[in-house]
Amino acid sequence: MNRFRTSGFWVSFLVTLVCATLGSLLAQLPMLTLVGALVISLILGMLVQVTPTVKKAAEPGTGFISNKFLRLGIILLGFKLNLISLAHAGIKTILLAIIVVTCTIIGTYLLSRRFGVDPNLAILVASGTGICGAAAVMGISPQIEVPESKQEEQKENEVLAIAIVAILGTVFTFIEIGIKPLLHMTPTQFGVMAGGSLHEIAHAVAVGSSGGPVSLDNAIITKLSRVLLLAPAALIIGFWHRKYVRKNESAINGPIQKLPIPWFMGGFILASVIGTFVPMSAGLLAGLVKLAYITLGMAMAALGMSVNFRVIFKRGKEPFSAAILASTVLLVFVAGASKMFF
Repeated sequence: MNRFRTSGFWVSFLVTLVCATLGSLLAQLPMLTLVGALVISLILGMLVQVTPTVKKAAEPGTGFISNKFLRLGIILLGFKLNLISLAHAGIKTILLAIIVVTCTIIGTYLLSRRFGVDPNLAILVASGTGICGAAAVMGISPQIEVPESKQEEQKENEVLAIAIVAILGTVFTFIEIGIKPLLHMTPTQFGVMAGGSLHEIAHAVAVGSSGGPVSLDNAIITKLSRVLLLAPAALIIGFWHRKYVRKNESAINGPIQKLPIPWFMGGFILASVIGTFVPMSAGLLAGLVKLAYITLGMAMAALGMSVNFRVIFKRGKEPFSAAILASTVLLVFVAGASKMFF
């Protein structure tokens, strides 16, 4: 039995590694840049389902990879953050990031609940919209405690939330590029708007670069200010979910377990400190960030291999509608704040 599980792990490792590597390569193509490596890896993982033999052989290892590799990838992603650059961005940028993340998560969650969306799915969609897209969904999900009977449903929630923020992020990328001539913004203002309103780092880079180098720098800094809030957001959401959401379900689903402390988020912060203050070459830092996306891509592919498509299509209308409204309000708010304060 142990030998079977070991062989299953290595099959899963190889399959997800191929998906993640292909995802990184395909994401460099002009037509797929906006989609991003993580979402492409997820889609490739879904396509593995057309070969049931491979899917079944890899099944014993997919849970481990989607769980443990996710945490490793989040830790390595910390090397992308330069704390000195964030500090130089000033209090206005950090304050805007805090307001955007807080209000977007709360607002999107309340809208989703108003549309009748399950609380666990609602908070994942809200986190992806408010912080940093797919990486935020995967970073917050371990804090959403669910009983064993709902583990499969939670995986579906992850995939659906990732799909929603990926699609809307891409749509709003084109919208922001299209309305640029109408906004009459300085390059700094346009960059802040891009970084403050778009879901994925790739989306912020695409829009920021259309406004020139100053716009691109401000887009990246503003977006990374939101990424930095992933760690505290995970702690707060985990505490909130345990105290208010899971408490209401405990009579049905069993006793509440101890709050899972996101130690990997501590690794995320530590990695950013090391990347900022420990001397290392630009090539090494770039390699660590690339490894982060490969590892996260493997977790995404493992997730895609267990997707139930019928359930996702059935449950997608309400959270998608709520996320559209929230993303529209977010764009209007950040555009106004950029014009007034930057």
